[in-house]
Amino acid sequence: MYAMMPDLHDLEILLRSDTPIVLIESIEEPRVVELFAGLAVRLAEPAFRWSVTEGLRRIELDTEPQSRLADPTEALRNIRSTQQRGIYLLLDFHPYLDNPLHVRLLKEIAQGYADLPRTLVLVSHALEVPPELHHLSVQFGLRLPDRQRIMGLIREEAKRWQDCANGRSFKTSRDAVDQLARNLLGVTESDARRLIRNAIRHDGAITREDVEAVKRAKYDLLGPESAISFEYDTRSFAEVAGLGNLKAWIDRRRDAFLDPDRKADHPRGVLLLGVQGGGKSLAAKAVAGRFGVPLLRLDFGALYDKYIGETEKNLRKALATADVMSPCVLWIDEIEKGVATGAEDDGVGRRVLGTLLTWMAERNSRVFLTATANDISRLPPELIRKGRIDELFFVDLPGATVRREIFAIHLLKRRIDPERFDLARLAEASEGFTGAGIEQAIVSALYADETAGDGLTTAGLLGEIASTQPLSVVMHGQLQALRAWASGRTVQAHAPEEQDDPATVALDDGAQIAFAGMESTREKADGQPPEQAG
Repeated sequence: MYAMMPDLHDLEILLRSDTPIVLIESIEEPRVVELFAGLAVRLAEPAFRWSVTEGLRRIELDTEPQSRLADPTEALRNIRSTQQRGIYLLLDFHPYLDNPLHVRLLKEIAQGYADLPRTLVLVSHALEVPPELHHLSVQFGLRLPDRQRIMGLIREEAKRWQDCANGRSFKTSRDAVDQLARNLLGVTESDARRLIRNAIRHDGAITREDVEAVKRAKYDLLGPESAISFEYDTRSFAEVAGLGNLKAWIDRRRDAFLDPDRKADHPRGVLLLGVQGGGKSLAAKAVAGRFGVPLLRLDFGALYDKYIGETEKNLRKALATADVMSPCVLWIDEIEKGVATGAEDDGVGRRVLGTLLTWMAERNSRVFLTATANDISRLPPELIRKGRIDELFFVDLPGATVRREIFAIHLLKRRIDPERFDLARLAEASEGFTGAGIEQAIVSALYADETAGDGLTTAGLLGEIASTQPLSVVMHGQLQALRAWASGRTVQAHAPEEQDDPATVALDDGAQIAFAGMESTREKADGQPPEQAG
């Protein structure tokens, strides 16, 4: 019972607050029923469960179900007419909330709570409650298990296995158990228990192989529609080319971020600004790699829902998952697309922004936010103020030194010896290219050489580079405007020796317009004219 104490305690407080209707959205129906069975004993109050297959039955006693009450109308009429106080769990009742008669019966039962306390608990994977019931209802969410609870589940399942294994000893190591517990953060208690049981069942042990299997299973649990995706093994991200200033900044804060005993002043996050395709995503991954923690990516596209309030709820669930997974890095790509506000979205963008800002200001978990943006002019000023983020970095195009390293990395990735190539010449020829552009030049050259029958050569790569327009040309105006805005206002992600000498070029008309929009945004954020902002 200790394992359920937090949820039991919260539920008890909720029921003692005289709330007639409790809404629980959860896929852990058996756990909810078990919680209320324990709560009924604790409160010395009868508790019932209803389903369309069984009808009404007591849950804290072993009684036969009243199958004659399987019809939802008859069940509600019975609850309304009873003179006995109690708790009534209505399982998967959501399809019947479209019926006006059912809504009226629920409302009458709830309105009579002061004279005869009958608590209705609607349990479903998703609930859309009619407006007439909003003021009579309160939502309750089951907590995701923390590390202490998961360790308790491991002990329980290990003992269960030993009891069934005729005295055979359970085998594991502290490191394997710690890794398993860490990788089960962010899943429901039911799923955590099942994954632990599967890890132990076949050999009576918890090993590193079991931990890897749990990681894969956790990916599957999230599903393709999840707003959060995970990247666990981030060590390969630590040594990306360039980004010397960003890496040094992260390294100085690594110990403070990873210290579990540090109660305040954890590093909170950074915003990475740059042109589209300029390497911000790689920089975000590098942050997780330098910290050596899991990387969580929040997809705003998967958050948005047509129903009022659902988008904000999806965001809260995603942020709660990140909190439980701490320490971790939460990456929000192209954040301006998710929090842009306007009249055309019925206020959803503003509510999403409010939810995100509240979490950014109030969270105590070690979740490091790494947001990337292409268009600073679309970002709400309150999002980029210091205190919400620690620093604003500008990811410019890589310089010659970094481009040379990028060529070597992508050649090695394809099992091609970089020593065969004139990397200095390739780096010089690819001025203005992004890392993605360099990779694509290598891929194109490989296809061309495959057709010609010759091996990949420096000349082949130079030919592909010459036939490709670099990002500095394709997005010339936008890049100039970004560089002008970022100068003096941001920290360069690349160290000075990793950058080309900046060219002093007058802004063209398009860049002037974009720059003016950025200046307006900065003026709102700083509360001072652009010429004074620094």
